[in-house]
Amino acid sequence: MTSTLIAAPFDLAGHIRASSQSQHTSTENRSFITELMGGSLSLAAYTQYLAQYAWIYEALEDLIGRVDVSTVPGLDALFDPRLVRMNAIEADLVALGAAHWRDIYPPLAATAEYVEHLRGLDASDGVQALAHHYTRYLGDLSGGQAIASLVARHYGAAPEQLRFFRFEQIESVVRYKRAYRENLNRLDLTDEQVRLLVAEVDASFSFNGALFDALAA
Repeated sequence: MTSTLIAAPFDLAGHIRASSQSQHTSTENRSFITELMGGSLSLAAYTQYLAQYAWIYEALEDLIGRVDVSTVPGLDALFDPRLVRMNAIEADLVALGAAHWRDIYPPLAATAEYVEHLRGLDASDGVQALAHHYTRYLGDLSGGQAIASLVARHYGAAPEQLRFFRFEQIESVVRYKRAYRENLNRLDLTDEQVRLLVAEVDASFSFNGALFDALAA
């Protein structure tokens, strides 16, 4: 009697996390973000940070909206409209006194490069868009929750100034993140698509790190 070996499902989420760990750690340890979370900056610095991300999320969510999710079966489960942040960001900026954020906070060079990159991605290739979706939204659901708490504590930000980090249609952030990773692992990607996804996740972390450096300058 012979036994048949069944290959274990590929842990794509774990592979992305392990492959991008160095870049992720480098990004989250940039001086601007550590000082912001440490309480040595100001609400004005946070407002500038948020305004720069308004440019980025505008481009990201435009890209996601143009992706044909049928090109990657299972992608529709990840591109969840409950994650969309642009309306919350703009509401926060109004509450922070920056309703005219486009005029007050034009994109820094690092922001413009990030936006240009997002706008240059092929919307028919859902894998590239997924990389930035993964980096930004999982970040908002993870470290972003700590940022919101610390900005409120250190700088007195009111709840109506921190809607960016509130996912009111998501009952449990912890369960949602687990489901997100499970949905990632259900994707049936080729080796080349996995390579492209990991490379684009690294690129996303690099763009975010460059923005933090620009904000610290």
